[in-house]
Amino acid sequence: MTVREYNKAVEDFSSSVYRFILKNIKDKDRARDVVQDSFEKLWIKHESVNAEKVKSYLFSTAYHTMIDTIRKESRMTELEKVHEKDYLHETQYSDLNEILHHALNLLPEIQRSVILLRDYEGYSYDEIAEITGLNESQVKVYIYRGRVFLKNYIGSPEKVI
Repeated sequence: MTVREYNKAVEDFSSSVYRFILKNIKDKDRARDVVQDSFEKLWIKHESVNAEKVKSYLFSTAYHTMIDTIRKESRMTELEKVHEKDYLHETQYSDLNEILHHALNLLPEIQRSVILLRDYEGYSYDEIAEITGLNESQVKVYIYRGRVFLKNYIGSPEKVI
């Protein structure tokens, strides 16, 4: 990858990588740091990265950098058992976007990440598997479980409209 191709990658993909990371960690400063670290890692390896695969490389690097950041900050917290009834939504709202974002925030991190990569960024299952380090079957399972949760959380269209 040449310097010109690197600069084009920064112009083309910095905002989409930032949006993806921001949706996951919900902190603008930390998201900027992750994106900057990702582009720094790309620059360090720019000679060995294929310019045609730079988008996948960036998303994969950003995802793993985000995971490392989260792990470093949290140092393994215990997961509480989640009762589905606690997250069922029965109040009427008119802003479906607000409800969907709230529901996305309730998902476990890995489910939220794969759903965002699939539905917001448009990646295929095998690309998501490459980015996250999961196998394609795991990606499909996480997406399915996340979508089922979102469907149950949002409920019927009558409650939303």
